[in-house]
Amino acid sequence: MSLVRALRLLIAVVAIGMSVYHLTIAFIGAPQQLFFRSTHLLFALALVFLLYPSFRKKTTEGAIRDDAGGTIGGGLHDMPLPSWWDWMLIALSFATIGYVWANHDHLLTRFVFVDDPTRTELVLGGIFTLIVLEATRRIIGWALPVTAMLFLGYALFVAKTRPEQIIEIMYLTTEGIFGSTLGVSAAYVIMFVLFGAFMERTGIGRLFMDFALSLTGHTAGGPGKVAVVSSSLFGTVSGSAVANVLVDGPITIPLMKRTGFRPSFAAAVESVASTGGQIMPPIMGAAAFVMAEFLAVSYFQVAMWAIIPAILYFLAVFCAVHFESKRVGLLGLPRADIPQLGKVMRERGHLFIPLLVILFGLFAGYSAPLCALAGTLSCVPVAMLRKSTRKDINFGTILGALEEGAKNSVAVALACACAGIIIGVITQTGAAINFTSLVINMAQDLLVLALILTMLAGIILGMGMPTTPAYIVMVSLLVPAIIKLGAIPPAAHMFAFYFAILSAITPPVALAVYAAAGIAKAPLWEAGWTAVRVGAAGFIVPFMFIFEPSLLMIGEWQVILQSFVTATIGTVCLAAGLFGYLARPALVWERLCLLGAAVLLIKPGLVTDLAGGALVLAVLVSQLLIRRKEPRPAPARPVAH
Repeated sequence: MSLVRALRLLIAVVAIGMSVYHLTIAFIGAPQQLFFRSTHLLFALALVFLLYPSFRKKTTEGAIRDDAGGTIGGGLHDMPLPSWWDWMLIALSFATIGYVWANHDHLLTRFVFVDDPTRTELVLGGIFTLIVLEATRRIIGWALPVTAMLFLGYALFVAKTRPEQIIEIMYLTTEGIFGSTLGVSAAYVIMFVLFGAFMERTGIGRLFMDFALSLTGHTAGGPGKVAVVSSSLFGTVSGSAVANVLVDGPITIPLMKRTGFRPSFAAAVESVASTGGQIMPPIMGAAAFVMAEFLAVSYFQVAMWAIIPAILYFLAVFCAVHFESKRVGLLGLPRADIPQLGKVMRERGHLFIPLLVILFGLFAGYSAPLCALAGTLSCVPVAMLRKSTRKDINFGTILGALEEGAKNSVAVALACACAGIIIGVITQTGAAINFTSLVINMAQDLLVLALILTMLAGIILGMGMPTTPAYIVMVSLLVPAIIKLGAIPPAAHMFAFYFAILSAITPPVALAVYAAAGIAKAPLWEAGWTAVRVGAAGFIVPFMFIFEPSLLMIGEWQVILQSFVTATIGTVCLAAGLFGYLARPALVWERLCLLGAAVLLIKPGLVTDLAGGALVLAVLVSQLLIRRKEPRPAPARPVAH
């Protein structure tokens, strides 16, 4: 057996072992937190040092950097074998976490800052902290480790915290590296990542694509609408914008280009739709589980808050595709090239059952990990129900899903562990209170200015780190200021969550756009700014649910319904104003009225609704009763490829 084959086998064994461990824990119940979280992190550390050895190329050939960390698309054969340094780091990981296991009872009963840590504990704790920083750097990049080191520097040199106190918090308690964020990764994230891996292996991707094609493929701009629908569906089992792009993009982007879409617009639609997968219930991005932990609510409650904003987000993208297609005269796909909805549902519709299992479980009040376990275990039996989906299922499918799920969860595990360093420093030094006062002073006690500062911070943080740690940093430093200025906690947390996600489509660093533009062969900057236009609702709606929480389904149902209806109309007007088409191509003053109406209608309230409705009515009258002198553009012919 060659060394490469032996390495592949070792990685598979570790990854499958990690998945089986967490599936078992979800079934029998989690052990004590410190033991459970440290075991989860040990699996992740071992995989990082095996999959991302030192002295390797920055990115493997053919791979694309993922927004959740690591790379997508490269093969294991492209990577060098682990060096002696990597094996030593793995050994040190076992030694440092092994000490936690061996002295578990002592660590649970000792008093923090009263019982002095031993010299051995200080040495092991210092080594362990460095190992976590190095592993995070390898899989995510420099941004998050550098941020963590800056916080450590603040604790040492500004807050004058003794080094032994920092190590004690980070290594010997559940307030640092083994904190609640790592607990979310261990209990929640890996279970839903495993569910996504099983869904992909059993053919859910093809179902989503055929389902979207049968619904919207024949309409104006059909391929673009297919991208919106399929990405929203696939996002429920992925949680990574770049992964969504790389699954849907190779199919939808060439289809869009073939029917006449500009390459930059095709890339923008795919990247914005794929990014929205993290905010689309029932299965959102990893940060949503962290939000549930921070707010001490069920994940089902977080998903309920996200429903209306997610609908508005995808409605805006769908309308942008429709209006742009109408404006330039793009056609849909021939019906002969589109699968029939009835046939799709007869042959593959049963693959929706695992998603329904999770939905019903969450609705019935069962824990999220147990629901994910039930959904995961149902994937293979459901796929075996019909011959059309049974043929690709074998023992290798199960092993492949177990291996892939563990690998896909490693980046989140390390991001959560490294974020624990930041949270530990903030908790120990009281930095959050000082930063909250600074933000309030900079905002001059104005909530709007504080929101703008938080938005900019989220976009900037998201450029260098995944959604989850970006959200955690914002919650630790910025969200308390927003809450102190009057926002309710669910709205403040959801605001931070949104802007940590939207960095994936915001230039200059927009990872989802990079992936889509590469497929579409489109200029990066043009695709990036087009993506901002297509996803404009995502930048406006968070401000609105801060001032009117009914958009988060908080409050009386009559108010919620009214807010939803008017915000829906406003979202349509926003897309119409940005892309210059409603019932026909819009004049300049009509576009301005539509944009004004959009802001007024998205913001709940009777006065703003009436004013926005009046503007929409004026535009409709103009569009329907006044004939344009200019001829309408002829429909564009499909481009041959």
